[in-house]
This record gives sequence, C-alpha cells and structure tokens, in this order.
Amino acid sequence: MAGKKFKAALAKVDSKKAYTITDAFSMVVQAAPAKFDETIDVALRLGVDPKQSDQQVRGAIALPNGLGKTVRVIVFAKGPKEAEAKAAGADYVGADDLVEKIQGGWLDFDKAIATPDMMGTVSKVAKILGPRGLMPNPKIGTVTMAVGDAVTAEKKGKLDFRVDKAGIIHAGIGKKSMGSEKLQENFMALLGALVKAKPSASKGQYLRSITVSSTMGPGIGMDVNEALASGSKTAN
Repeated sequence: MAGKKFKAALAKVDSKKAYTITDAFSMVVQAAPAKFDETIDVALRLGVDPKQSDQQVRGAIALPNGLGKTVRVIVFAKGPKEAEAKAAGADYVGADDLVEKIQGGWLDFDKAIATPDMMGTVSKVAKILGPRGLMPNPKIGTVTMAVGDAVTAEKKGKLDFRVDKAGIIHAGIGKKSMGSEKLQENFMALLGALVKAKPSASKGQYLRSITVSSTMGPGIGMDVNEALASGSKTAN
C-alpha cells in the first residue's frame, strides 16, 4: 500500500519543474502519503566549500510557528540557575547526576543546554552527545547563563542548522498538520537566516537548489531565484 501511495503522490509532482514557494508547500502537504503526521523537510544546497573554515554556515533560529512537536530539554546547571531552568519548563536539570544518567544510556531528550561553568562536567559525555548533535554550543545559544530564555526558545521550536560535508543544509521545519501557510512562514524564517549567514568567502551563486519533501513523500524542487529574492527581503 505504501508503494501505491508514494506512486500516487509522485504522479502529482513534475520532477523537472521548479515550483514557486507557495505552490511547493501546498503540494508537499497534499502529496504526503502516510497516515501519521509526517515531518516536512527542506534540503538547501549552498555554493560553499564546507572544508574551508571560513565557509562554514551554522546558526539557530526561533521558528514563528514552532516545530509542531514537543521538544524535550535538559539543562546542566546548579544553584539559582537550576531553579531558573526548572521554572522555564526544562524536562530534567542536573549536573554530575545527569552525566551518570547519560553514561548509563539515557538519551530521552531532544536538546541540551548548559551554563558556561558546567562545560567541564558536560565534557565527560561529549563523545556521546557530540555525534548525536546534542552537545551544548555557544554558537547556537545552548551554552548560556540565560538558561530560562534558552529553555523557553527551545520549547517553542528553535531550529539549529549546519551545512554538511556536501554543502547541504537539511532541516525539519514542522509537521504536515501545521498546514502549508505556517510551514511556508517557517521556511521563510530559515531562508532569511541562511542569507544572513552567507560567508564572505563564498563565491558564485550562494543558493544552488532547494527541495522540500515530507517523511514518506516525493521531493519537490523550488524556484531558487524566487527563494533568493524572498530570502534577501526576509534577511533585511
């Protein structure tokens, strides 16, 4: 059945066409074939060489409509900052006890935040958190003294983005049930952030291709020129 549904979804999409942003998001919601609430993903290929340190593209952005899912947040903190994190809604707050839980195989969370003074403690589980993209990092606002604000932002749906070795940004920007309009708003926020994050060392066309798809659905290509123009407006 899944194969038939995918073929039916695929039949709706012209693989040679570059769709407008509005049409692409309308189609990706219509073409999502699964019964569950599929994640909507975008893949943006950039004109950068990720091997060069001055061409890294990385950052974080609070999406206007969240991610459409519950985000589980842990915080490494002590004293008043522990209380602040708990008050903001952190799912688990601790220090050495949290390290022990993680060393014991517990990874029941989506985001990790730490105060700067706790990074020595966090380093004990860096080999576990790092490969999973869970290591707190000051560049994306997850190593901070403002733990309450950080927890609130993550809970609302903050998106971390980073270019991979192939020069592509992969990002889940929400759920099918959010609808095309809210998904498009989230995408525009990400696009604006990427345009702002363009490295000065990047040569030639910065945005090379954009594809949007649902978890089980076909990829839908977007008009890069329209997206770049829209992204530049959002960035300003």
